[in-house]
Amino acid sequence: MRLKEKVAIITGAGSGQGKASAKLFASEGAKVVIAEWNEENGKQVEEEIRAAGHEAIFMKTDVSNEENVRNVINQVVERYGRIDILFNNAGIGFSARSKYTMAPLLETPLEDWNQILGINLNGVYLMAKYTVPIMIKQQGGSIVNNSSLNGILGVTGADAYTASKGGVVALTRVMAVDYGKHNIRVNCICPGAIDTPMIAEVLSVEEIAKNYEAGPLGRVGKPEEIANAALFLSSDESSYITGLIMPVDGGWHVV
Repeated sequence: MRLKEKVAIITGAGSGQGKASAKLFASEGAKVVIAEWNEENGKQVEEEIRAAGHEAIFMKTDVSNEENVRNVINQVVERYGRIDILFNNAGIGFSARSKYTMAPLLETPLEDWNQILGINLNGVYLMAKYTVPIMIKQQGGSIVNNSSLNGILGVTGADAYTASKGGVVALTRVMAVDYGKHNIRVNCICPGAIDTPMIAEVLSVEEIAKNYEAGPLGRVGKPEEIANAALFLSSDESSYITGLIMPVDGGWHVV
């Protein structure tokens, strides 16, 4: 029960890494807010957590919309009176190829560039903008931002995505400096290839899959492995850690 009675908001908790984290956090005693855009997925995760005997509530959330974010945060505070943990997990990537251009810079339309950054980077900014004041009032909290291996390496082929994730890394560092005096810790996870719907297209390409297998651990990761990292950084077990940029990638970043 490492998160007993703590209130945790997890964005993008309707599938993949967010879903795994929501279930794990709830099993560790947290009151989980499933801040998810997809209503069907969000309600399903809520039902699964409650069926397991834990506490969770779904709130439809568009992290790129300031008014919506503000309303969600207000609802959480009205319901629970506090926010102890914010896991900024929501983002778009390869699974959104049919809607947004995932390509090198010269081939990326400005509209797609802005929309990708609007979700992946602005979403982190907006959720933090309205959560941090609550954490300041209660003199403590933990924020975990989910970036990507693209945020720390020059991975080609999806430059808007890479720029957005690099921004998350930089924002994590400056937030850690700005709000440490209020006992607010801010850390960042940089997942490598994780077996989720977001990279299903990539994993179906044999040549790329072989590249991932060439990493030190020789495999792709599981959503639960990201959830475990997020749990550690959210819990008091990491009470002296802030500003950390943590690759969770099977060692790919050292190859």
